[in-house]
Amino acid sequence: MTSAQHTDTTSPDRLPRRVRHELRFRKLQVRAVRRVTPHLIRVTLEGDELAGFASPGFDDHAKLFFPDADTGVLKLPTAGPDGPVWPDGIRPTMRDYTPLRHDAVAGTLEFDFALHDAGPATRWAESARPGDVIGVGGPRGSFIVPTAFDWHLLIGDDTALPAISRRLAELPAGARAVVLAEVDGETDQIPLASAAHVELHWVHRRGAEPGAGAPLLDALRGLKLPKGDFHAWVGCESGAAKALRAHLVDERGAHPKWIRASGYWRRGAAATHDTHDS
Repeated sequence: MTSAQHTDTTSPDRLPRRVRHELRFRKLQVRAVRRVTPHLIRVTLEGDELAGFASPGFDDHAKLFFPDADTGVLKLPTAGPDGPVWPDGIRPTMRDYTPLRHDAVAGTLEFDFALHDAGPATRWAESARPGDVIGVGGPRGSFIVPTAFDWHLLIGDDTALPAISRRLAELPAGARAVVLAEVDGETDQIPLASAAHVELHWVHRRGAEPGAGAPLLDALRGLKLPKGDFHAWVGCESGAAKALRAHLVDERGAHPKWIRASGYWRRGAAATHDTHDS
C-alpha cells in the first residue's frame, strides 16, 4: 500500500488535536525512588504545587529543573507573557521528560529515568532520596493522537518507554498495536499493559552502546506488518528516529501525516529534542 492509497487524512476521527496549557513551574518533593530495571529508575514526586497539573498527551514533555549540584539550591523561573522569566538570568540544568503517570487523587507524579549516560539527570536520579526537591515546568502543550486507525505502530528505546506505556494504556479494547522496544537485555524489559491486542517485540543491545548501530531499524526491516491504515510513533536517538521514519514512508507505504517521529536524544550531544516531520 502506498501513501496515495490511504483514506482521507482529513477525516475528523484521525485528525490530531493540539491542546495548550497554562505555563506553570512547580517545586515538588521526592516521595519514592525505585530501581525498576538495571537501567531504569522510577521517581515518584509529590507536593501541594502539583494541584492543577495536566498531561493528556501520551508523549507530553515536562521540563525538569535540577538543583545546583554544589549548593543543592533549586531555582525556578516565573511565567511571563512570552515564556519563562529568570530573575537573575542564571538557568539551572534542565531536561525534557515524559510524565509516566499522574494520580490527581493520590497527589503523585512519576517519571522514569533511563540510565544511558552519566549526565546530570542520571546523576540526580541515582542519588535522589525522599524529601529531595526538583522543579517541573509544563507541559506547555499536548498533541492528542486519535485511536481510530486500523492499527498502531510504536517504536522506541528506553527513553521512550513512558510514552509507549501511556499510549498502550489509552488504546481501547479492539485496537491493535505493534511495538518495537529497544533495551539492553531481558532484565530491562518492563510490563506494558493494554486493553488492545499488542504484538510486542523487544530488541536487545546486549551491552552495545545506546545509539550505536541500528537495532530498531534492523528489527523493523525483518518484521511483517499488518495491513490497513496505521499511525506510527517513533521516539529514540535522533539519527535512528530519522532513519526509521524514512524507512516507513519510503518502503512501508506509511502516510507522512500519520507519523510522529522524535529524536528524544542525540548521540554525542546534551539536552536535545528533535522532531522529524520530513
